[in-house]
Amino acid sequence: MIALLLRDLRLAIRAGGGFGLGLAFFLILATLVPLAVGPQPDLLAPIAPGILWLGALLACLLSLDRIFALDLDDGSLDLLATAPLPLEGVAATKALAHWLTTGLPLAIAGPALSLLLFLPAPAVPWLGLSLLLGTPALSWIGTFGAALTVGLRRGSLLLSLLVLPLYIPTLVFGAEVVRRGAAGLSPTTPLALLAGITLGCIGLLPFATAAALRINLK
Repeated sequence: MIALLLRDLRLAIRAGGGFGLGLAFFLILATLVPLAVGPQPDLLAPIAPGILWLGALLACLLSLDRIFALDLDDGSLDLLATAPLPLEGVAATKALAHWLTTGLPLAIAGPALSLLLFLPAPAVPWLGLSLLLGTPALSWIGTFGAALTVGLRRGSLLLSLLVLPLYIPTLVFGAEVVRRGAAGLSPTTPLALLAGITLGCIGLLPFATAAALRINLK
């Protein structure tokens, strides 16, 4: 699993597998929204939590089609299916690699980019924490969607249609954490629900992803 993880990280950096792509999209969105709405704190501050979390969601969505497509094209996915490593381990490693190259940079850069949207200072730490807890769920759900659509023509469009409804609970609770932090309220409940979604995805989706891969590789 470590060898597969290091391989995917190297591919993401060398072959344009998504490293930096999501972060660049997040930066563009955080820059364009104030230009479109107007640099007015009273307008941007209330919508900043939703905009920032929506940007993180869409940034994670950009590189999902690459998770298994590159391996399918060069034949390495068939080798992984017959390797001693179970497909559940392959799925978990792929999701972890996607999070390390997409979700983790967003969680680190999110608090700094929130200044462009005039997010209140008390909410900035909660934004970073919510992204750190919520983005793994986006990667695990996206890996499951990528397994369902691997090998299909125009799979990217179908992948988006499948994954976006599953992203909604993470988006709602993640934005609610930041919103409550900005209002000075306790974000404990949405934060716990966000963590529960992530833990559930990590515990269950590798098995569903492996089952989808076995069906598509037959």
